[in-house]
Amino acid sequence: MGRYSTAVVVGAGIAGASAALNLRRRGIDVTLYDAWEPGHAGAASGGEHRILRACHGADEYYTRMVREARLRWLELGAESGQELFVECGAVMLAHERNTAWEDAARTTFGKLGIPHFVTDPAELVIRLPVVDPRGIKYALWEPEAGFVYAKKGVLATIARFTDLGGVVRRGRVTTDAQERPCIDGTVIEADVVIVAAGAWMPALFRRTLGPLLEIERQDVIMIAPPPGDQSYDHTHFPAWIDHGYPAYGIPAAGGYGFKAVITWHHLPIDMDRDDRVVHETAVARTRRYLAHRFPGLVDQPITQMAVGQICSTRDTHYIVDFHPDHPNVLFAAGDSGHLYKHGPVIGDHIASVAIRSAPVEPRFAYGPHHPVTLVNRPQ
Repeated sequence: MGRYSTAVVVGAGIAGASAALNLRRRGIDVTLYDAWEPGHAGAASGGEHRILRACHGADEYYTRMVREARLRWLELGAESGQELFVECGAVMLAHERNTAWEDAARTTFGKLGIPHFVTDPAELVIRLPVVDPRGIKYALWEPEAGFVYAKKGVLATIARFTDLGGVVRRGRVTTDAQERPCIDGTVIEADVVIVAAGAWMPALFRRTLGPLLEIERQDVIMIAPPPGDQSYDHTHFPAWIDHGYPAYGIPAAGGYGFKAVITWHHLPIDMDRDDRVVHETAVARTRRYLAHRFPGLVDQPITQMAVGQICSTRDTHYIVDFHPDHPNVLFAAGDSGHLYKHGPVIGDHIASVAIRSAPVEPRFAYGPHHPVTLVNRPQ
């Protein structure tokens, strides 16, 4: 690989772990650092599961990325002997007078040959009788979508990395006054240093990334389906996005309840000080949503709660580019709530950019990130 023989990756979430694995596959000596145990509860890549769907409106780039990531998740599952990706399908609920994103996705799916179909509200309630179809114009189905078991996916990636000779170390990385990554107060020496520290990126790079990234908490609630009722299980129900509400969720699977998340991004989070306790308003909002869309769950008990965080750029595109002052330091920032499903592919891209075997993708370049329209916005 020319002058690239050593690499350090900071952050053992799915972006860092996948980048480390892909660098190791290229024969580079890689050390992967994280401040905590990989898959820990405070990590954006921790927890139970994440939706994997190719639906990205008019954006062909992300759509293709997810389709490739789906294959790589299946390959990693086969290598590790685990079920990581569950193909239960996904359904996007297009609201009346607000169907631009789903309309664009239908065109993209047709152009790229991605399996999909559309149902009207009358057919939707036949397929999913537990859904109240009020306000829905049509449902866009993606049968080859589903979800990935999140923590299992991270740990399987790291296990593959260590099987190939990669090194994982516990340690808190900081930066000095010049924003050079340090461990134990000493500047990290390596041919390339990739920093993929998720929501800790703005604190590490206050001058360069601080103005570009915003961190918001995401409260997650899981509901117990009624006893004996399989209607909410992944064998009978797909992952779903209620885009106009807005809300999304994952059916009951793996011993977890029915996941219903309200995308209420108005609560800040202090990454180092705040307790990971779901805010009482999230419970109230979820109950109100269940009454609206899943009335059979409105009085069911909550079985699990979690607090996550989303580190976003204004346009929700990632930042995968070199530090403007340090040519061997690569940013991998801005998960923007949609990175996990891309994990194996974005990790490969990060590794390729890091050793300069691929150019910086223009949409991932360091610099101002401006809002984009709903049709193109990857949500």
